[in-house]
Amino acid sequence: MATSLGSNTYNRQNWEDADFPILCQTCLGENPYIRMTKEKYGKECKICARPFTVFRWCPGVRMRFKKTEVCQTCSKMKNVCQTCLLDLEYGLPIQVRDTGLAVKDDMPKSDVNKEYYTQNMEREIQTSDGTRPVGQLGKVPGSSDMLLKLARTTPYYKRNRPHICSFWVKGECKRGEECPYRHEKPTDPDDPLADQNIKDRYYGINDPVADKLLKRASAMPRLDPPEDKTITTLYVGGLGDTITEMDLRNHFYQFGEIRTTTIVQRQQCAFIQFATRQSAELAAEKSFNKLIINGRRLTVKWGRSQAARGKEKDRDGLSESGMKLELVPGLPGALPPPPSSEEDTSANYFNLGPSTSPSVMNMSLPPPPGITNPPPPGFGPPMFHSMGSMGPPPPPPMSLRPPGQIHYPSQDPQRMGAHASRHGGS
Repeated sequence: MATSLGSNTYNRQNWEDADFPILCQTCLGENPYIRMTKEKYGKECKICARPFTVFRWCPGVRMRFKKTEVCQTCSKMKNVCQTCLLDLEYGLPIQVRDTGLAVKDDMPKSDVNKEYYTQNMEREIQTSDGTRPVGQLGKVPGSSDMLLKLARTTPYYKRNRPHICSFWVKGECKRGEECPYRHEKPTDPDDPLADQNIKDRYYGINDPVADKLLKRASAMPRLDPPEDKTITTLYVGGLGDTITEMDLRNHFYQFGEIRTTTIVQRQQCAFIQFATRQSAELAAEKSFNKLIINGRRLTVKWGRSQAARGKEKDRDGLSESGMKLELVPGLPGALPPPPSSEEDTSANYFNLGPSTSPSVMNMSLPPPPGITNPPPPGFGPPMFHSMGSMGPPPPPPMSLRPPGQIHYPSQDPQRMGAHASRHGGS
């Protein structure tokens, strides 16, 4: 189809001539000193079919060479990487991002309408400051909880690996270790991820990667509030050594008044107690599976009541600080539980065996000299318990013993050496 001189000149003026591509961190690679080749008007964009400047580079060692696939105008309209066409903010496919943000951006697909739409978007890009996306995406007020849960926090450099060697799969590769492609078994050809189209990914329709992520999002766990309305404490785990109490307060104070903040450094966790239950529920909803402080992803759960925590500690043998207590050797075991009824109640306070007599007898002793009226029963001298086989009863006091009774071992005439010493002394 022939074009007029005016339209051809206009199209040439709008061909892209950039100095650096728009890339995500994964496609750029982990090497900070990277070299690129630049080819001005090297290829046509796979979306708008206009020539653009192509960049080519190697993201790292044992990685495949990558190049830009779409022009910068198409990249800015969707806020995606020029190579992988994933969102620059979340690292997710366009279909997943538009679903999470409830954005419906129907771009025209015919040549004439697409060219008109692209020219209008270019004018909007030129008038913008470049810090926010353009079009329907730039009108979204905030982020989505689902996108924050699915988003990657670190680059995924395995995506830059070489493709699988087709000759090796057929058993015909003769390069060996010098082959730049991977010698691995390919995936199942019936796998939907093996059939991906760059236009479907850009327009956000029939993307198998997006379908997989959306299914994962629907099956993700939720943090339901406990039934006990008195619980206003949240558990925050995975703190590490860099997160302080002030960092936690700076994040959680936006949800409501904080009563106490307790950090258990040994367990690398913290407990945030709010003044109201409503503030705790709001903090749990906004922080579950998406809390990142100082580059660390933290775990947020509901705290437990004091009764449930005490029972679990008793069962596991834990102290109040969460430390595991070990048994001390040589200590006696636990005492038996009290009897369930009054009939089972006995006076066996010393856990004696059944052979011993549990009876208790009261020995009434004569009153001391000078006391005429004896005291009533129960207020007299102490009671002596018969210990059975435990040993003989203790001797009576010295004042109550009959005269002439031996009460010192040295006065016993039957002791060893008593007769000899007596005769020797005489």
